[in-house]
Amino acid sequence: MRLKNKVCIVTGAAQGIGLATAKKFCSEGAVVVLCDVRPDAVDAAVGQCLEAGGRAEGQVVNVTDRAQIDAMVAAVKARHGRIDVLVNNAGITKDARLQKMTLEQFDAVIDVNLRGVFHCSQAVADTMVAQGSGVILNASSVVGLYGNFGQTNYAASKFGVIGFTKTWSRELGPKGVRVNAVAPGFIQTPILDTIPQKVIDQLVAQVPLGRLGKPEEIANTYAFLASDEASYINGVVIEVGGGLTV
Repeated sequence: MRLKNKVCIVTGAAQGIGLATAKKFCSEGAVVVLCDVRPDAVDAAVGQCLEAGGRAEGQVVNVTDRAQIDAMVAAVKARHGRIDVLVNNAGITKDARLQKMTLEQFDAVIDVNLRGVFHCSQAVADTMVAQGSGVILNASSVVGLYGNFGQTNYAASKFGVIGFTKTWSRELGPKGVRVNAVAPGFIQTPILDTIPQKVIDQLVAQVPLGRLGKPEEIANTYAFLASDEASYINGVVIEVGGGLTV
């Protein structure tokens, strides 16, 4: 088991890539703390992990609320004595073209996707540095590599996450803490549920592999980066998009 007894925090863990990541980490022997904003969804996600034989617990956390994050991190450290991995997966979209985007739409996405990553990472950094080890994994996107029509706020947040990753890998690397990012392409998650099938078909047509990705395929990448198998990988962005940007 690649993550045996590692204490791992996953944000946005109640569905999609976050839930797939929590399940994968459990299967690799980790103790997983699933964080999300909806209590019922957190309970259900934890239940799925436990039913599969994993070691999991839930925390109701809004990543835009620093007090909640600090309380969650303190509780995890008090219970387990350490924090080995943080996966900053929580994210939202509120799409609109530049001329139509409201300040509320812009601010909401930046608060969750960028400020939330800052809050969570800063909250665990001291613990990881004191341990002399740790892994921070940030969710970027292929949109954070080349932009996307109608996603000014989302693209800005995902470009920013790459900036965080590059900077923190330099700051924390000498302390034994690795920081990397994953840039998923078009993945079959609930975030696509509101998109018409015609548009989905157009997206798939852009992918050389000819299909949408699976949440488990992103989870597998996170599991590798969290493990000692990736012990010399630091400050990189791994695209998992079926060749979308080729």
